[in-house]
Amino acid sequence: MARFQTWVGVALAGALSVSLAGCSSTGGKRAEDARKAAAAQGRAAVNTPRWTFAMITHSGDGDTFWDIVQSGAKQAAVKDNINFLYSHDAEAQQQAQLVDAAVDKKVDGIIVTLAKPDALKAAVARAEKAGIPVITVNSGSAESKAFGALTHVGQDETVAGEAVGEELAKRGRKKALCVLHEQGNVGHEQRCAGVAKTFGGTVENLYVNGTNMPDVQSAIGAKLQADKSIDAVVTLGAPYADTAVKAKADAGSTAEVDTFDLNAKVAAELKDGTLGFAVDQQPYLQGYQAVDLLWLYKYNSDVLGGGRPVLTGPQIVTGDQAAALEEYTKRGTR
Repeated sequence: MARFQTWVGVALAGALSVSLAGCSSTGGKRAEDARKAAAAQGRAAVNTPRWTFAMITHSGDGDTFWDIVQSGAKQAAVKDNINFLYSHDAEAQQQAQLVDAAVDKKVDGIIVTLAKPDALKAAVARAEKAGIPVITVNSGSAESKAFGALTHVGQDETVAGEAVGEELAKRGRKKALCVLHEQGNVGHEQRCAGVAKTFGGTVENLYVNGTNMPDVQSAIGAKLQADKSIDAVVTLGAPYADTAVKAKADAGSTAEVDTFDLNAKVAAELKDGTLGFAVDQQPYLQGYQAVDLLWLYKYNSDVLGGGRPVLTGPQIVTGDQAAALEEYTKRGTR
């Protein structure tokens, strides 16, 4: 009953503040904020100040994985009354400049990926010096604490790779091709190294240009044609799984295609047996938790993780489980 009364009080306070906004000089801004919340299919569940949080990632254009991360972040931002800003650049130096720009804007919190940590170190340090709390997300768990971030939200990439190696061994595979679509990404290297650690078979890395899908398909196909002993292809992102399937067909290969990450296409191909399994790191949860944890820190000085990463994966998803997740992938939350 006490909790119910508390939330009723919050709701009434929120309604009263909206009512009073019409008589104040800031009424127009508050009305606009309310319209944005409605457009996001939600409303603020708190009456804390409207802080601004910036998320800066290493995503390239058109990567559906980051659409899911943003979906979670935006939903949490609506709930927490946060003005959410998102920017991205696949080039590490440009990503660092986006972090610097967020610092110059004097945002209230920063969420950043550390796919290429050395390039981001100075920018993160500048944010810390400016008194802006930072949470790292998705990549860079090993560097996050050393860089001064409050915590890291994501999966441990080595552990995720080890899970894949174990699953491949269970399936009786002997030689795996690990396809890295972003050179210099430490998380990708850790995934493939993790696969090699627990697999027991042979793992060969193949570096491809992830921004050019025809080239990715050609490179995988050529490798499968040249080496018929490859009986498993592991891609490190959902958009590349279907490309690997096409390359497999071109090469006349019988290799099983497996992938990191989940989207609607991957779920459908798991369900019909085109793919063997996927490793889900729950990107929606990464975005949602990062925003929520920054809000908790601003509101109550809470820090989750105790200096260790807050893990969102890995979860091995097979065809049997994909059917239950398919509706969530279609709405863009898994």
